[in-house]
Amino acid sequence: MTQKISLEDGLYYRQTLFDKAKRVVIKVGSAILTDEKGMNQRVVDNIARDLSFLRDTGREVILVSSGAVAAGRKKKVFGDHVITSIREKQALAAIGQSCLMHTYDQAFSQYGQTIAQVLLTHSDLAERNRYLNVRNTILTLFQFGVIPIINENDTVCVEELRFGDNDTLGAMIANMIEADMFICLTDVECLYTGNPHSDPDASPVYTVSEVTPEIESMAGNVKSALGTGGMQTKIRAAKMVSSCGGSSFIGPGREDSILSKLFSGEMIGTFFLPAKEKIQQRKHWIGYILRPKGFLVLDDGARHALTNGGKSLLPSGIVAVEGSFGVGEPVHCVGLDHKLIAAGLVNYKSTDINKIKQRRSTEIMRLLGFKDSDEVVHRDNLVLL
Repeated sequence: MTQKISLEDGLYYRQTLFDKAKRVVIKVGSAILTDEKGMNQRVVDNIARDLSFLRDTGREVILVSSGAVAAGRKKKVFGDHVITSIREKQALAAIGQSCLMHTYDQAFSQYGQTIAQVLLTHSDLAERNRYLNVRNTILTLFQFGVIPIINENDTVCVEELRFGDNDTLGAMIANMIEADMFICLTDVECLYTGNPHSDPDASPVYTVSEVTPEIESMAGNVKSALGTGGMQTKIRAAKMVSSCGGSSFIGPGREDSILSKLFSGEMIGTFFLPAKEKIQQRKHWIGYILRPKGFLVLDDGARHALTNGGKSLLPSGIVAVEGSFGVGEPVHCVGLDHKLIAAGLVNYKSTDINKIKQRRSTEIMRLLGFKDSDEVVHRDNLVLL
């Protein structure tokens, strides 16, 4: 069950964390950035004013923004042609990126702010050196007082290079730069305990101490143009940020001066508290950035050793290997029910693990003719999910 937090306690937690937040990531989606005519200028101006307010209070801020495709549509290069193919959407993104940044540049210039564009694909974060380079670039922009505006590089993205959604991208960026807070502005007011349109007892959830299955199910209670799936990605993003020690907020992005109101203590939207224990940066990269090349199916003993004992994964606890992968590549560990347990980097390739699964570590040399490690995945390269 989800721990209930009183309104008074929630307000105290909120205000304490808002006051302490020095590095903030704000994500704004197409649902509030655009209308039938393209970019919604009133919303853009509101965002520029609010982020400038945060910058003027001495905070470092990043904007993760959608809208390139919508901005491209406004140019009507394709006339009345219905855009369906990936290459057409990529072309629209290429047209729209400059329009999007021009719109932001004009809006932020009114408040004396300099912006910078950072376009990313998943591979920019999946490769460790590039991940660190992106981080260093953003931190350098902070040093010069610049506001980075980050977007997925839709012009070149194909499925295997995509983050999936900008909620996930925003959460990854927040954790990468060790942001104190991730603010997700959308077209809903907050989470509700039930559907407010059909349940007279439904009430708003202002503060969440931990993202549980009960909290995730509340995504179906909100009325959003994004649908339930869109809200679920936002809740998962909040959970991702929480695991690294940050707090998150989901709330109405069209409301005037929304950020000023939040940081002034108004009880708006749903606030997610940081986890009591946070994972290390490198483990976040392993668990949340890297995509698995395969799966290791574990018996109940191995599951218990990992989740309750903080142990490494030995070959004896592996009952099956799925996929093809090499040494040092990422895998996901699942139980006999195929529910996710952990992510990690393997010490042996998939064909060798198949030979040593369900065997003792002392047998590895005899079975393979070499032995690089007693563990298939060492606990230093393992993160529970």
